Amino acid sequence: MNKDTEIDMKEVELNELDPEKQPMTGDGQAAGGEKNGSVKLKVPEDEVTFTGLSKEELMKVAGTPGWVRTRWVLLVLFWLGWVGMLAGAIVIIVQAPRCKPIPEMNWWNEGPLYQISDLIAFSDGMEGVGAKLDDMNQLKVKGLVLGPLHTVQTDKPETLDLNVINPTQGNEKELVTVLEKAHKKGISVVLDLTPNYPGAASWFTPADSGDVMDKLNAAAERWLRLGVDGIKVSDIGVASSYQDWSKLQAVVQGNRTEDTKKRVLMGVVEGLSAEMVSQLVNTTGVDLVLSDLLSVERIKDMDTLHSQQRSLGWGLGATKLVQLSQVAKTPSLIRLYHLLLFTMPGTPVFTYGDEIGLHVRIERTRSAERKEQAALRKWFRSLSELRGKERSLLHGDYYPLYSSASSLSFLRLWDQSERFITAVNWGEQPETLKISLAPTELPETAKVKFSAETNSTADFPVDSTISLDKITLQPGQAILLQFPYMG
Repeated sequence: MNKDTEIDMKEVELNELDPEKQPMTGDGQAAGGEKNGSVKLKVPEDEVTFTGLSKEELMKVAGTPGWVRTRWVLLVLFWLGWVGMLAGAIVIIVQAPRCKPIPEMNWWNEGPLYQISDLIAFSDGMEGVGAKLDDMNQLKVKGLVLGPLHTVQTDKPETLDLNVINPTQGNEKELVTVLEKAHKKGISVVLDLTPNYPGAASWFTPADSGDVMDKLNAAAERWLRLGVDGIKVSDIGVASSYQDWSKLQAVVQGNRTEDTKKRVLMGVVEGLSAEMVSQLVNTTGVDLVLSDLLSVERIKDMDTLHSQQRSLGWGLGATKLVQLSQVAKTPSLIRLYHLLLFTMPGTPVFTYGDEIGLHVRIERTRSAERKEQAALRKWFRSLSELRGKERSLLHGDYYPLYSSASSLSFLRLWDQSERFITAVNWGEQPETLKISLAPTELPETAKVKFSAETNSTADFPVDSTISLDKITLQPGQAILLQFPYMG
């Protein structure tokens, strides 16, 4: 063997692999010729990414003339826009119509008053009144007027005791319970202390005035301390002429502050003209005067008294403590006067049972009568709710639109609130109302908000739109129309 052959043999031996170094994949050689137990990884090449400008580069670019001008333009535009928006807001505020300031309203102006003169007939006594407060609250009643409840013999001033409740009506403990329950529901309670309520003369004789007024002042102070929210007396035209009348005012109205609830001094007058009622409002210091001017003969006296609405109470039969149904003898007329009382300026005053037409004669079965009473109560409640939330009805201005011997129409409005037109016909014949308001113009049409129909055929369906040019009302018919503020 020559030398070259030995070299070749050594190369062959070196190329042979030991068994331990054989690939684990079998007889074939590993793909790519990798060595046993090694993994070949492909390392990606370094990629060049943009990392932004350095601070020095950024400051250099930002300082160029182009960017400086751009920044100034954007800054000027921003401030011009800001100043423009501010100026626009100021112009809108200045040019916007100013809201009319709300007049001072007391609790007796915010809803109807409900008179209960006979607690036995109403609820079997004082205790039953507390059980019916939920019903009163549903009707949005703001005040109960209880009594007279004190003991006195007709026309005998020596028997007058204003501090004692007639045992047939209840007792002091039950009254205090009623006061507590009523106050929790937001209902105030007024006590009628008319001295000689069973007699013809509410204040006995002028010779008795001094002693009677002393008893009245002492009793009023006592009942107010127990939580009563006001005192009511009748015939204030006579009472206000007595020397000690100012003492009663001081007892009821004294120590009034913004933080305390006001107590009302309520008076009743009968048979006086609108001018005399207005004079009593101005001179007696009474907070609320209830008159009998709401009648067929004198209903237009409202035109004289509307400016004193926050001191006036209106009712039909309320001055004599009799039900509305004794004057308005049909369900349609009861609905008419409900609508009228809740929409005219002033505080509506009702006697117990007025909400259901108590004592009205309905020639129907007992079930039909109950159905009619439920419908009347729903009507009453809806009107009371509307008056409580609409500013035009609550304290709005009054404008007469039309009146005749048997019909009436007027407008109630306040600032930019919804406007309301009341139109009623209590006569026995149909009547066409020609509505107008000078010097301003009414809209051509209005929407029917409430309609008291006289039969099953609805002449004015609720939510329908009718023309205001001429409105023909059937006997006993009443409607309430609504239209928006027209700026």
